[in-house]
Amino acid sequence: MKRKAVNDFVVKFANVNGSGSASANEMFARAILRMGVPVASRNIFPSNIQGLPTWYEVRVSGQGWLGRRGGVDLMVAMNPQTWDKDVASIDAGGYLFYDSSRPIPPSRLRDDITIIRMPLTEICNATYSDPRQRQLFKNIIYVGALAQLLGIETAVVEKMIGEQYAKKEALIKSDWSVISRLARRRGGSEKKSPDGHPSRLASARTSE
Repeated sequence: MKRKAVNDFVVKFANVNGSGSASANEMFARAILRMGVPVASRNIFPSNIQGLPTWYEVRVSGQGWLGRRGGVDLMVAMNPQTWDKDVASIDAGGYLFYDSSRPIPPSRLRDDITIIRMPLTEICNATYSDPRQRQLFKNIIYVGALAQLLGIETAVVEKMIGEQYAKKEALIKSDWSVISRLARRRGGSEKKSPDGHPSRLASARTSE
């Protein structure tokens, strides 16, 4: 049975240290917070050596719980080194989001979770020529995709990107164009919940 909830779920990011993922993951957590929904985020076994694994966990709790709940509802698996461990950690009925630019054999997936595929590397390679841009925007694009999947307000994400790249106006426009196109596309999913979404967010703000 798929776990679906509003303002009550855990998202875990599995990344490679030095890939530029930290700022994107923090942006994801801050975007939820700006909607008025409490979050508790933390690095888990962060590596200080480039190329080694690092994880970032975000607990979304409308009731404001700060401790780790245990379990993972949505895994954003961006590190091939830790793939098997990361997939195994997802709660039954949970969701796996990953870069599908390279095929993953069925034997390394699970039949009790929903698989959300998105060709992030392929999209970035087709859009950017600079290798550093490709890696940076791959991270930011998955934030935009998650925003669509979870119901994070588009205006909130767009504003945060604008703030982060305030001195790079041309870069912002290019970046947001890609995110918007990807968000509309949504990628592919092996199995969908009735409304096509995992757990959702509902704004708790009473005013701007």
